[in-house]
Parts: sequence; C-alpha cells; structure tokens
Amino acid sequence: MNLPIASRLQFTPDLNICRILNGMWQVSGGHGRIDQKAAIQAMFKYLDAGFTTWDLADHYGPAEDLIGEFRRQLIATRGKEALSNLQAFTKWVPRPGKMTKKLVEENIDISLRRMDVESLDLMQFHWWEYQDKNYLDALKYMAELQTEGKIKHLALTNFDTERLKIITEAGIKIVSNQVQFSLVDRRPEVNMIQFCKQQDIKLFTYGTVCGGLLSEKYLEKPEPRGSELATVSLRKYKNMVDAWGGWQLFQELVAILKEIADKHKVSISNVAVRYILDQPSVGGVIVGARLGISEHIEDNAKVFSFSLDDDDRDRINAVSRQSRDLYQLIGDCGDEYRR
Repeated sequence: MNLPIASRLQFTPDLNICRILNGMWQVSGGHGRIDQKAAIQAMFKYLDAGFTTWDLADHYGPAEDLIGEFRRQLIATRGKEALSNLQAFTKWVPRPGKMTKKLVEENIDISLRRMDVESLDLMQFHWWEYQDKNYLDALKYMAELQTEGKIKHLALTNFDTERLKIITEAGIKIVSNQVQFSLVDRRPEVNMIQFCKQQDIKLFTYGTVCGGLLSEKYLEKPEPRGSELATVSLRKYKNMVDAWGGWQLFQELVAILKEIADKHKVSISNVAVRYILDQPSVGGVIVGARLGISEHIEDNAKVFSFSLDDDDRDRINAVSRQSRDLYQLIGDCGDEYRR
C-alpha cells in the first residue's frame, strides 16, 4: 500500500511526516495487554503502509522502549538508511517543581537511551500546574539541549493559548502543540488556531475519533455504560460526549457522518479525521494504534482518498451548533487536565 503525496507534510525542514500519526498511548495500559513481538511486527506493517510517524511519551508504558527495539530491528533487517523513513515524537511530563539543567538533561537522556537515538526528533513538553512558573525554566534548558544537539525540535502538549503566547514571547521556538480536537471537542477553533497561524505552529490532534465512539460500531446503538466502555479512551471520550450534548445528539452526529461516509465510500472515522485534518494549522491527527491487538491500517489510508465538500461541512456544522459550548464549560485546550 502506498499512501498518496497528500498524506505527507513537510513539518520542519528536516522532518517530512505522515499526517496520520500512530498514537502509542494505547500501550500504556488500560487498552489490553501488549505483546512486544506482536507489537514490533505491527510497527513494520504501519511503516510499510506509509504510516511512518509515531507519537509517544516517557510515561506511555514501554512505548519508548518499543521504538528503540523497532529501530534496532529495522537496522538489522533493512540497514541504517531505513531509519530515514521513521519519525518518533516523544513527550516529557515531569512533576512541577524547581527545574535545573541537570534534572532536565537527565530526563532527556533517559528518552535518548530508551529510544536508542542520538537526538530526539521532537520533544513535546507537558506541565501540570501553570501557577508553577518553572515550566519556563524547563523549556529554556531544553532549548539549550536543542542547541547541543540532543533535541531537534521543541513542542508542547496540552498548553493553552495564553501560556503558548508567554512561551513564544520568552523567545522559545515551538513548532507544535498537541491538543484534543474533534467534531465533539472544537475548542481549538476559539483561540488556539488563530494564534498558531500567526506563529506558524502546527497542531497535532488527539481524541479525533473519540476513542472509537465516532465509528459504525456506535451508530444507532443505545447509550453504552459501565463495562461496555472497555478501554480508558472510551470512558474518557464518553464523558466528553456527555458534556458536549449527550448521547441523543451524538447519535444525530454519527447518523450524518454515516450518510457522508457512504457518499464517499469511506468510514465514519475517516470523515471525522478528514474534517479535522482540513482545519487551519492542523499538521496531523493522532490515531491510536493498539499494536498487535487491532490495526486500522487499511481504513486509515482511506482518509487520503476523498475530500469533503461544502455540503458535507454544512451538515456537520448544523449538528455542532446544537451542542453545548465546551470552551465555556471546560476552558481552553488542556484545561481539563488542570481543574
């Protein structure tokens, strides 16, 4: 399977990425047990299909170790040049507190060792507590490590627009921010997108298929409860649906998406992803990969086989207008983690 050229983005001068990123949160627990051998085999399948870009974090269970082992097997079977087709974006999520160069460097070095790389493609930084301004010190030390060659590019995860502005005004070059963005959660449209356009910052979005809720599996189905929500993702995004407008309105949305999907001969998830990929400043959508458990390689590829027209977008937006304002309810991007 060869993905079309439209599946690629020249994200930075040195990083050409796939616009659907393989999300590795699913290996962190709560999504089924991961068998390393099966997971690595699945990673080869993703790479060969054109899904070359991985999103992971220091706290996603064995995610960084899986990347390291995958790199070693790639070199052993295909030679070192095969690594040029692989991009791996990790995160550092420290506890708030005093930041020193030594502390920051020690943590970056752990990721370098686990992933078996000399330099991190992208370090996406998350900070839990805005009142603790030490996040600026952490980022300044990371910028120094970038100058020293340990990090290629600096990025953020779940920072709001106000803090993103503070960071850029401090002279720290940020290339992307990872945020929740879907047809249910459209908060980035309020402030984030406009600021990112001005600063040439890309958004990588997660939750775009609501953990699988935006799929045929939940079309014309009664509201799932308790044990029916079998993964951490499903429970998380069901709560988001409840805040947004509830199950009945969600069913209206899924029904419209099904009609649009049938028109284009694709899936509901494809339509949900395509809509967000088309939004300004969105560099890529992260779709969870339950490695060795369930793969969606062929279905994900269809995202690049069609375009939404004005009528499609109008019908989707008509449902969105009936929902509650999540920006008013929750706040800006990432605020759900700091309440």
